Amino acid sequence: MNDPIALIVGLGNPGTQYAHTRHNAGADLVEQLAAHLNSPLKPEPRFHGFTTKVNLNNLSVHLLIPSTFMNLSGQSVAALANFYKIQANQILVAHDELDLQPGTARLKFSGGHGGHNGLRDIISRLGNTKDFYRLRIGIGHPGHASQVSGYVLTKAPKAEQLQTQAAIDEALRFLPLAVSGEWQRAMNQLHSFKG
Repeated sequence: MNDPIALIVGLGNPGTQYAHTRHNAGADLVEQLAAHLNSPLKPEPRFHGFTTKVNLNNLSVHLLIPSTFMNLSGQSVAALANFYKIQANQILVAHDELDLQPGTARLKFSGGHGGHNGLRDIISRLGNTKDFYRLRIGIGHPGHASQVSGYVLTKAPKAEQLQTQAAIDEALRFLPLAVSGEWQRAMNQLHSFKG
């Protein structure tokens, strides 16, 4: 059993022009989780984000979507974590992942940022620790590094959006297991899914 999760963060960029773009897959997941639990996210200026508190598997969990731009995500995460005395290993960050195909989601503990600016800032602002959990939502890779920024900031074609949504649905099914510390079980279930 791992430590229970006390904070789930969904990464994305603020503003309607970025809503439901590939880069906002993590924010989409947390938004849907809040909606499923009838607990709307509310703006909280001191945490630079939208937040709510939910009950998952009888555990009290904070949900957070930073209202900063992606490359400043750590400002929001660190503010909330410091305020509530949440350790890095009690944090789960949901984010888009270029190295996974659409229709896949993977759980992971620790590791580098892999060029993801949101993760890079979180690692730096949590005191250079990489030891937090990640929920990686596959968005595929455009093929060349020079195309990445345009690719992540646009909406995927409809078929791809449906694949990503299927992976998010599946991740939401196994999130309660992961949150309560049954990480291996959640991982085994989620990693066998092919959307």
